[in-house]
Amino acid sequence: MVTTARTVTGSLHSFDISTGVDGPGTRFVAFLAGCPLRCLYCHSPDTQFRRYGGLTTVADLLTEIRRYERFVKVAGGGVTISGGEPLQQAGFTREVLRGCKEMRLHTALDTSGFLGDRADDDLLDAVDLVLLDIKSGDPRTYAEVTRTGRLEPTVRFAHRLAERGKPIWVRFVLVPGLTDDPANVDAVAAVAAGVPTVERVEVLPFHRLGEQKYAALGLPFPLAGTPAPSVALLERVQGQFRDHGLTVY
Repeated sequence: MVTTARTVTGSLHSFDISTGVDGPGTRFVAFLAGCPLRCLYCHSPDTQFRRYGGLTTVADLLTEIRRYERFVKVAGGGVTISGGEPLQQAGFTREVLRGCKEMRLHTALDTSGFLGDRADDDLLDAVDLVLLDIKSGDPRTYAEVTRTGRLEPTVRFAHRLAERGKPIWVRFVLVPGLTDDPANVDAVAAVAAGVPTVERVEVLPFHRLGEQKYAALGLPFPLAGTPAPSVALLERVQGQFRDHGLTVY
């Protein structure tokens, strides 16, 4: 049974070691290839399609993680499964997370929650923390941002996580002229404040660091003329989340 699980294959785009970005401590971050959303501000268009990844087995990825096992443990970190959207490959993600728990590694799942219904109980049992990207709180803005998605599955997934006692760090990308409307921000804050296991909200300022990736793929960058948010705008939005009683970073 274990042998069969370890031969499950997935499309892996890449992996990296990060500190303080993808969960607590220093972490091994596996970026899976493939995502159902087409977010206007996506900085990694090369992770949107599975064909941009390489086929690998659960066993092979766990072997790579094991090389860093001691290092991330000493650094107070763990493993984060990101993307793309890891729940597009839910079976592969589940088995990798279960393998990480066997190594006694802290695990995090970085997801939009749009495919949350694909996460079975065994997968969630192997997750210590969910980094939940709430694109927008207004359904129309959510659809505009993602071009293919709906808000409701993310909200449903958040409440399911809370029912299972799973800690959540909410992430919200602040884009001037797109996600910064006060009503939209308040709607995101209301969703987060209504989920009792949300520990913090990270307001992530929009940037254009992925623009060269679009050029390399022969794609136009949808937000090429959009500036980064000003300090005043960032502080206003952070304040809106704090007004809802949330811890903000």
